[in-house]
This record gives sequence, structure tokens and C-alpha cells, in this order.
Amino acid sequence: MPVTKEEILEKIAEQRVQFINLQFTDIVGIIKNVTIPVSQIHQALDHGVWFDGSSIEGFARIAESDMYLVPDLNTYAVIPWESTGDYITARFICDVFTPDDQPFAGDPRHVLKRTLAQAAELGFIYNTGPELEFFLFKPGPNGELVPIPHDAAGYFDVSTDYATHIRRQMVASLQTFGIKVEASHHEVAIGQHEIDFEYGDALTMADHTVTFRTVLKAIAQLNGLHATFMPKPIAGINGSGMHVHQSLSSIVTGRNEFHDHETNNLSLLAQHFTAGLLDHALGMTAVLAPLVNSYKRLVPGYEAPIYVSWGRTNRSALVRIPRISAGRSNQATRIELRCPDPSANPYLAFSVMLAAGLDGIKRKLMPPPSAEEDLYHVDPIARGLKTLPVSLGEALEELKRDSVIQEALGEHIYERYIEAKTQEWDAYRRHVSQWELDRYLPIY
Repeated sequence: MPVTKEEILEKIAEQRVQFINLQFTDIVGIIKNVTIPVSQIHQALDHGVWFDGSSIEGFARIAESDMYLVPDLNTYAVIPWESTGDYITARFICDVFTPDDQPFAGDPRHVLKRTLAQAAELGFIYNTGPELEFFLFKPGPNGELVPIPHDAAGYFDVSTDYATHIRRQMVASLQTFGIKVEASHHEVAIGQHEIDFEYGDALTMADHTVTFRTVLKAIAQLNGLHATFMPKPIAGINGSGMHVHQSLSSIVTGRNEFHDHETNNLSLLAQHFTAGLLDHALGMTAVLAPLVNSYKRLVPGYEAPIYVSWGRTNRSALVRIPRISAGRSNQATRIELRCPDPSANPYLAFSVMLAAGLDGIKRKLMPPPSAEEDLYHVDPIARGLKTLPVSLGEALEELKRDSVIQEALGEHIYERYIEAKTQEWDAYRRHVSQWELDRYLPIY
């Protein structure tokens, strides 16, 4: 049931809230914030809050900078680490509007809503379940930010996992935001962790993802640590991914349309969707793996995919079909895309994934034969496997060739995303690294 304005005002009064944070993201997924005193809440709920968008990454030029924020009432929550004392603060996630009362084309949340509406026209609800990995680092000797892992534990370790109590604090804080956590554990790499939350509709999951990153960073800081979602902060060990489980359900019946009820297997619709993901994998990589650093994760040998492929249990494949427990196959049938990383803007990432899948459905594409062997040890040419882009520059060129992914982003965000990421790639290409100096200066 949608939350009403009256219910929100009652909660604010009961919880003695003094300040309200109005949150939104720029095109690269960084959370932005406008804080108002609680005395302005009626104005904010009735008419929105104006702000200058000219300094926000990818938003607007100075001549067209006036915009206003409209709070989504369903995202209201008191911020747990600001829930005591004289400055109790709550937050809303907001939609961005232009002065003529139209959704702003450069608002990533609007982009996802627009693509979800296209799925709804076909009778589908798009559900996602992102799994975000992250590292916890200790400060350096002088308090500087350096990649020093907080522990030396491995996958599911207990005795050497020093962050068990920190993850519990994180889980408790996430739950105050309405995020239903399913499990938390130590990941494969030293200092690496994962907290999984419940599967649901894509807009809610995107909101949860940006909240998740904020919460984890705040709790880590309270414990004297730094949480990072940088894809590959340390060479030689696994990077952090954001594997995204996804399915389509019927708007009318709520039934999972990825499950074939006659064969108890993957439905034809799910196969079309999978083929769409594979067909647009190259074009959407720049959105799903958006940093120069992302491509240091997408290399052989570290559980990250490099070939455009799918498999039923194969963790080296780009798309994996997870095994389902007996008795849960009806609603739990899903596909998992394994190339995204947690630096991606979830609103844009979910939008391009959905657009790719819907294109596969509309064109009735079929995936190639599944790849069940370890793809790191096969001849990709002999198997006819395409390779994901090996750099941000290459990924941007693939995006420029994919009209479906461009349309999913919209002209405004597409143009500004290309501009921002090209600047990032050019700055990296011009930089002379310590590795180059160490390797080449002594001998050339």
C-alpha cells in the first residue's frame, strides 16, 4: 500500500525528526543530498524543493539549471546513526523535475521508471536481486586511505573474520531502512564481504542499492574503517562484483514468467531474455562496468566473466542459471548476470539490462548452446565466443554502436555519460603510472 502524506507527517512527529535529507543520484550513481529543516516538510511534500542542477555530474548547463526534488513517500526512513539527540534526521529518495513539471530526462531514477513502463506495457514486472561485494580497509599508519585489508580471512571463514560484528551492525542499519537482508558472509578475497538482500521489483532494488552503499560506508567509518565498492582495489586477488539476479513476473497473475510450468525448466520467454542480454552484452558493458578500474576485474582467473556466454551452473559464464531448491522453482527461477560491478549506477544498470532482455523477447532471439566447462581454459575462437571489452575506452565504442542501449539511457544521459566517461578514459591514458616507471625507466 502506498504511504500517504498524513502517515509521513505522523511518523515525523512521533520520531521527533528535526531535519530531512532529500537524496538523488547523478548520472554516475553518486548520491547527492539537500537537507531541509523539518519546518519545511509541508512545502516539500506539497510543492517539492528547488535546487541548482548545473553543478551535478551530467545534469544541466547553467542556463537550464533550475530543478526541483519530489520526495517518494515510500522511501522515508530515519537515519539510524542520526536517530538520537537534538538533530534526528530522516531521508527521502527523490525524483527530479524541471520547471515545467516534467520528469527530468537526466534523472537516472526516471530513466529506470521509463524502461519499467515499457515492460509494463508488455504485461511484465521486472524483478532484480543484486549481490554487492565490498572491501573493508584499515587506515594507514598516518590515517591515510590505503588498501590495507581489515582481515586475512577467506570464503565463509569464521575464526579469522574480524568483521562479523561490523556486518551485524550493517545489517541492523539496513533493516531500519526497510531492506530485508537474507544473509551476510566473508567473501573469497582478504578483507572482502557480501551482504545479500531480498529480491524484489527493480525500482525498489535500485533504491536499496544506493542506500546500501551509503549505509555500509557510514557504519564502516563509525568503526574506524573504510568500505569501498571499487571493483579491483588490490591486484592479484578477486575484485568486487554486483551479480544481478533477474526475472519477469506477470502483472495480472504475479506468476514468474521465467519458469516453464510444464517442463519445470527455463521458459521460452526467459531464453529470449537471456539471448537479449547476450546480444547487447558488449553495448551495455560501459554502464555495468563504468570505471577504468572495472576492467582490471574482468580478467581470467578471478571468478569474473570475460566471454559472452551462458551456463546453468557455470560461474565463469556471463549469464548463469542458478540451481533452485526443490519446491521453490516456481517463483525462484531466475537468471544471473555476472559482469556488473558495485560502482555502477543501479538505476541505469537495471534499465539497460531490462532493455536488452525486452529486445530479445521482441525479436524472439534464442541463446547459443550453453557453456558448462571452465571458460578460462578453452579456445574462444574455436568456440565462437565473443569477448567483453577489455577497457573502458573499448566499452564506450561498443556503447556508441548499440542503439537499443542508447535508447534505454535516453539522449540526455547517453550524450553526457559518453562525455564524462570519455574524459575519465582520456585522463587515464595520459597518466604515467608507477608500474610503468618501475618497469621501463631502468632499462630504456
